[in-house]
Amino acid sequence: MQYLPQHDPAVAELVRLEEARIEDTLDLIAAENHAPRSIFEAQGSIFSTKAAEGYPGHRFHAGCRNADALESLANERARQLFGADHANLQPHSGVSANLAVYFSVLNPGDRILSMKLSHGGHLSHGDPSSITSKCFNFQHYGLDPKTERIDYDQVRAQALDYKPQMIIAGASSYPRLIDYEKMEQIASRVSAYLLVDMAHIAGLVAAGVIPGPVAHADFVTFTTYKTLQGGRGGVILCRQEHAKKISRTIFPGAQGTPSLNLLAAKAVCFKLALEPVFKALQTKTRDNACALSAGFEQKGYRIVTGGTDNHLILVDLRSKGLTGDVAEKALESVGIIVNRNVIPGDPARPDVTSGIRVGAPGITSRGMGPDEVSQIVGLMDTAMINTENGDILDQVSRGVADLCRKFPVYP
Repeated sequence: MQYLPQHDPAVAELVRLEEARIEDTLDLIAAENHAPRSIFEAQGSIFSTKAAEGYPGHRFHAGCRNADALESLANERARQLFGADHANLQPHSGVSANLAVYFSVLNPGDRILSMKLSHGGHLSHGDPSSITSKCFNFQHYGLDPKTERIDYDQVRAQALDYKPQMIIAGASSYPRLIDYEKMEQIASRVSAYLLVDMAHIAGLVAAGVIPGPVAHADFVTFTTYKTLQGGRGGVILCRQEHAKKISRTIFPGAQGTPSLNLLAAKAVCFKLALEPVFKALQTKTRDNACALSAGFEQKGYRIVTGGTDNHLILVDLRSKGLTGDVAEKALESVGIIVNRNVIPGDPARPDVTSGIRVGAPGITSRGMGPDEVSQIVGLMDTAMINTENGDILDQVSRGVADLCRKFPVYP
């Protein structure tokens, strides 16, 4: 930092402290990752200050030659990466992207069928606490209580009964693959649009590690800062027939000038994701998630659905007499960052929970593999079953610090 310490020492110190926290802790939050420094340079670039309402070639401000070139380049890379007809990179977030899709083809009060939040869905998929539920009428499908997986026959039955105008596939804490072809067939049966929210798994999809939804969905939304390892922001992919409606809904419908600095970071993100090394990273991410699952099972924990197909696992803590909030606090005290998470059929309150969500992207980006995953599971288990033993927690903290030193985020 060159200028910030002079202009605002307080903020500069907070930045320094956050950099230290990132280096000195193990980030196992499934919705986070460690972005390359080139992403930060793009996000903090001179594009931060440019007003550029509209789209390339059709701006409402002058001086947009470079802005047009940037957005066109980013769009081209996004389409190439995912094989999409059309991409809109202007949404400020994943929620903004979802809202834009809803309002582009639906009217207030229309019906939407989506996954329950408590079974792995997302707030923006019609949870009562979200503004989406005040604009549209949502019904939710859940998971099979025995397999804890999507029951497509049940989804089909609900769709035939409810007759939604849109069906949403996608989740924030579902560790298994989604059969997009089946969801497409169900949506077609009731003449509904199919939206796939792949915010969590976009990196795995981009690398071809797991199947993608673009060929089956009318709309696909995602964020760039999770498995994609980019900066903040949302993206919409859609079929060409919906492109104009999406564009008009974003601008002038819901947003003004795009954040060109975030567009720059998205362009860099997509370039990096097109390189062979990215596929290797995503393969290791899934492998590490599978290793986390196997490790916790060996320690006597139940893994929701019995495993994972992607980057995350859900650990049921009830066999250890623990709750998610207690585990989260104990782990953070030793430098391991996870989040408490409800599990299907959870009897605990959402702010307590019976489980934790554990993700592999952060540790994989540091270069860790199966051996380190085994160590991490051991450290987590020791901390969670000794939440009141300060001496043991200190030992775990030293183990975490040793791993962090061996695998720095930014060498």
